[in-house]
Amino acid sequence: MIFRLSSFLVPAHSILRNSAFGNISKNHILKQNHHFRKLVPHVSSRGLLSTPSVRFAAVSDQTTDSRLTEPRFVEETDVVIVGGGPGGLSAAIRLKQLANAEGKEIKVVVIEKASELGAHTVSGAVLEPRALDELIPDWKERDAPLNQPATKESLIFFTKNRAIPLPTMLIPQLSNEGNYVVSLNNFVKWLGTQAEEMGVEIYPGYAASEVLYNEDGSVRGIATNDMGLDKNFKPKNNFERGMEFHAKVTLFAEGCHGSLTKTLIRKFNLREGKQPQTYGIGIKEVWEIDPAKAKPGYTAHTMGYPMNWKTYGGGFLYHMENNIVQVGYVVGLDYQNPYLNPYKEFQKYKLHPFVKNCLLGGKRISYAARAINEGGYQSIPKLIFPGGALIGCTAGFLNVVKIKGTHTAMKSSMLAAEAAYEAITSKNSTNEPITLTAYEESIKESWIYGELYKVRNVRPSFNNPLGIWGFMFYTGLDLVVLRGHAPWTFKHHGDHACTKPAKECKPIEYPKSDGVIAFDLLDSVSLSNTNHKENQPVHLRVRDKSIPVERNLKIFDGPEQRFCPAGVYEFVDDEENPGQKRLQINSQNCVHCKTCDIKDVSQNIDWVTPEGGDGPKYVLT
Repeated sequence: MIFRLSSFLVPAHSILRNSAFGNISKNHILKQNHHFRKLVPHVSSRGLLSTPSVRFAAVSDQTTDSRLTEPRFVEETDVVIVGGGPGGLSAAIRLKQLANAEGKEIKVVVIEKASELGAHTVSGAVLEPRALDELIPDWKERDAPLNQPATKESLIFFTKNRAIPLPTMLIPQLSNEGNYVVSLNNFVKWLGTQAEEMGVEIYPGYAASEVLYNEDGSVRGIATNDMGLDKNFKPKNNFERGMEFHAKVTLFAEGCHGSLTKTLIRKFNLREGKQPQTYGIGIKEVWEIDPAKAKPGYTAHTMGYPMNWKTYGGGFLYHMENNIVQVGYVVGLDYQNPYLNPYKEFQKYKLHPFVKNCLLGGKRISYAARAINEGGYQSIPKLIFPGGALIGCTAGFLNVVKIKGTHTAMKSSMLAAEAAYEAITSKNSTNEPITLTAYEESIKESWIYGELYKVRNVRPSFNNPLGIWGFMFYTGLDLVVLRGHAPWTFKHHGDHACTKPAKECKPIEYPKSDGVIAFDLLDSVSLSNTNHKENQPVHLRVRDKSIPVERNLKIFDGPEQRFCPAGVYEFVDDEENPGQKRLQINSQNCVHCKTCDIKDVSQNIDWVTPEGGDGPKYVLT
């Protein structure tokens, strides 16, 4: 049974047109809709689909139904924040802290596409509390879910059957002294509670799908997508027009490779003079293990097997409280062999004796996947534009050496909030669009900049003729001897352009799933609790429908059928053209990792937001 939440909601514009309800405030309507979204959860008993009869849709497939052009309900606010993750919520809290300290009113709205805060949040996660200490110094008294201090760390090199300890001094940034092994999912929920208690208005289940602009080209705010469209973009009986949120400042905290951020980067040329962003795909599972094997607070980072010597990747095991272990694997998306399958590499990784011995006798609780930024210092785009700014991981502040980005996301967002508050409340403010110049300047003066600068050469150093061996040598030289002060800065490259034609590569043999440690893909995706309401527009847009078969399949053997960690893309027999193949998109399975938008060799796929509330609903990730 599938519930469509908006069928329980009253469209705001419909109420406002009815004179009998003329005195109902816009904000009251929004809060009532938000209340119903929290009362009625997304429920689905369907199995995940492997071959549904859904063909991909292009953007041009839209209809001209008059209901799609009727005016949208508009909500005015001071600051609208797109994304309710650690960055977006930190910005919201900081704005309210500043306003409350001065006895001023400032309206802050957070728009989150997940059905509830934290539902789309996934990370390792070992949390460095540096930014949290600054934002909420009494977080312990407020019962923040940081319950397990990190106690011991290991750096291990894997061969096929051995685990060789390496000196942790090789990568001193991996030290976790003072850090906490956490569920970032739970941490985000707690941050949301802190924000709401301060008066921040948070609306989960609303997907920001469009950036709005003023006549002068400055950002005016965002619009949420229309609800109740069928797969042909035609309104259904429960159709709701999207809403507009107009703000003095719009902060984009969409996380890695945000869909709106991508459009902003193009419009304002924010990557001019910057290196391209480079990414990894992180895949993880949460396990409840045998209590006799639990090592609360222990963290292990691994390199080597199952990756070959010229492909960037590594794994981790983080032991939480209550016999919970987070196990994951990250593959750099600049890999060359189109036959490489990140999901199967992860399953192969778990079969290594070191990992298998930890998990054996345990039970999987959750599965998740997400792209992560790996570019660091060189790849940070210009952060500001008239009317708004990029904050958190959507701007690319992750420290790839630490494998941590929550603390930098939070700090960058706090700095943006401070700049926004000053600009909004300044007595010298004019009607000109606000440009947060102070934010970009404060980033350069903050500890974020220094932290990322010191490790800027580590990730790109892997691109050397010796692969992992040259990488290990250079990492020791750079971090231990030069301490990040080398008089040079290496360059990055676009990940999709690294893929080689299939004829230049060898297929990779992967072990079969045993159903105990290693599992089939759709079994894993079911643990993500992902759900997309049936008969809605496909949110994975193919620009040119001929390219997947004519170029990607013929030249690269269709890497999209392997790089997706949710089984979204399949090449199947084309019923209309016997003897030929077509690309089928199982969009119901999508876990919103964004890998397809990044790694597609032809850059022919655009990930856009599905209906609000859709997607995964992660647990303990």
